[in-house]
Parts: sequence; structure tokens; C-alpha cells
Amino acid sequence: MSGRPITLFTGQWADMPLATLAEKAAVWGYDGLELACWGDHFDVVRATEEDGYAAGQRDLLASHGLEVQAISNHLVGQAVCDPIDARHQLILPERVWGDGDPEGVRRRAAAEMSRSAGAAAALGVPVVNGFTGSSIWAAAYAFPPHPPHLVDAGFADFADRWNPILDAFDVAGVKFALEVHPTEIAFDASSAARAIEAVDSRGAFGFNYDPSHLAYQGVDYIGFILEFGDRIHHAHMKDVWWSDTPRRSGVFGGHLDFGHADRGWDFRSIGRGRVDFQEILRALDRVGYGGPLSIEWEDSGMDREHGAQEACERLRALTFPPSATAFDAAFSAD
Repeated sequence: MSGRPITLFTGQWADMPLATLAEKAAVWGYDGLELACWGDHFDVVRATEEDGYAAGQRDLLASHGLEVQAISNHLVGQAVCDPIDARHQLILPERVWGDGDPEGVRRRAAAEMSRSAGAAAALGVPVVNGFTGSSIWAAAYAFPPHPPHLVDAGFADFADRWNPILDAFDVAGVKFALEVHPTEIAFDASSAARAIEAVDSRGAFGFNYDPSHLAYQGVDYIGFILEFGDRIHHAHMKDVWWSDTPRRSGVFGGHLDFGHADRGWDFRSIGRGRVDFQEILRALDRVGYGGPLSIEWEDSGMDREHGAQEACERLRALTFPPSATAFDAAFSAD
């Protein structure tokens, strides 16, 4: 054991009651769950307004021998900076969607993300993982060419909308961890560095490290850990496969669904893709990361219950406690 708990992110399981999932996760060998803020898994409004709700969710997990170290509010966070359209109505609570007016949606999403900090504190966890959205994602590959000030304005918009949210995180003593991911303000190492700069390097802002969103792009996913180690507040463990030979679609996916045979890359269960988890674990040790290893299970070609158990077993087999001394110290003279 490395000392880091292996947890399961519940976002892909929100169709299943938390009580049912907790029972299954304990059997599969998990140490805990990373609770999604949708389905019945964790409600940020109830956590901040209803006495005993957060403690009850924690107690439910504890009854199965499970812990919780993070919550995740990706869906609402996406709406903070995004150009809002009908897709967002499908993922947002009615209280956030409201009448669908784009600026109103963004403001209500920001208020809910601020509330998430208090909800995390009520649950006793130090991190809220999530997305930020981005007003400039479409400019990642733009034609007609965009003027430089367009990107500058996008990062300024991110800072304007997220600094007040991060103020709430400071008050609550909780960190926000952006999952670096296409469609977010930060989607690789270069944009991650610029996002930090945009919020003046404030301590409440950091990252939920997930190699699967970096590797197929060709981003150095080990180098990302070494560069941003002090800002990695949480880590998702998810594998991805990509082809070395030409395919009908490449990194942009060809508008094909995940699992389509013509895709040039696809998410896979741990050990079924090409991510080097051995080196990831060593790099996380090197930067002093002591948080959970949270499996975000996604594999279009595999039964999810089989995959969740297999992924836990495979990751458990790879983990080890870091060394406190040099291996050849025994040869040194007294």
C-alpha cells in the first residue's frame, strides 16, 4: 500500500443510488468514494442548509467501510464561463438553469460553485473537483484567425468569474481543483500555466490531475505532475488508448461517439490503454502528493461493474509506499 486511498469517482454511476453503489464499491475493494454533486450522491444545497445531511452521507459511506476526501461539481462548474446553449439544460439543476438566459445561468452557476465550497467544508473534505467552462474553447483551433486580444479576454473573463468563487473557497478553507480537460480554460500544460497566472497564482486554485485527457493530445503527462506538483490537489486515475497508425479520425474525434471503431483514441479501463501509471505514481510521490487515487472509470467496450473491480485491483497492485532512504544507504560507513 502506498498510504493513498483508492477511491471511485461516482459521476459515471449517478444513475445508481448511493447506498447501492457504496455496497458494491466496498465489495470491489475501494477505500472510499469521490462524491459527484448530482444524482442522490451529494446535494450542495442540502449540505449547506439541512442539519445532519452531510454527516448522514458520510455515515452512509462509513457503514460500508468507505471514506470520502473530495466532492466533484463538474456539471455546474462548466456553466460558469461557457457560452450557454440547450446542451447545458440537460446537465444543470433547474435552480441553475432557471429561464435559460445565458448570463443568468452563468451567474447562478457561479453562486452554486461558491456554495460548493461550504458544502465540502460541511462534509469535512478539503477539495472540490470540477470544470470551469471556457468562453474561448472554440478559439483553440480557429478560422478565421482570431486576434490575440480574444484569448486575453477569455482568460480575463475566467478570472473575473472565478475570483469571487475562489474567495468563497478561501473562506471555507477548501481548494478548487480544475480537471484539466478539453473545453475548459486549461486543457494542457501551457493553458494551465496561463490559468494560474490569470488568477494571480492564488492558493485556492489548483488541479485535479487526469492523465487520460493529456496523453492522447501528446502532452507530457509526467512533466505536468513535475511542473504543477504543488497545485495538484486531487488525482483521477483513468487510462486512454490512442493509435500510432493513421486512422479515419484523429485527436478531434471525427464527431464519432466514444467506442466507435474509427476513432483514433478512446478512454479505457486501467491497464487496457497506454498510460504509464507506474511512472505517474512515482512522479506523484516525487512531488509529495498524498491525496487519494480516484478511479474515474470509463470504457465503452467493457461492463462497468467488471471494469470498476478490475481497475481497483490493477491500481492496487501498482501502488507501493515511497522510500524514506536511499536503497544503497546500507553500504555507507558509520
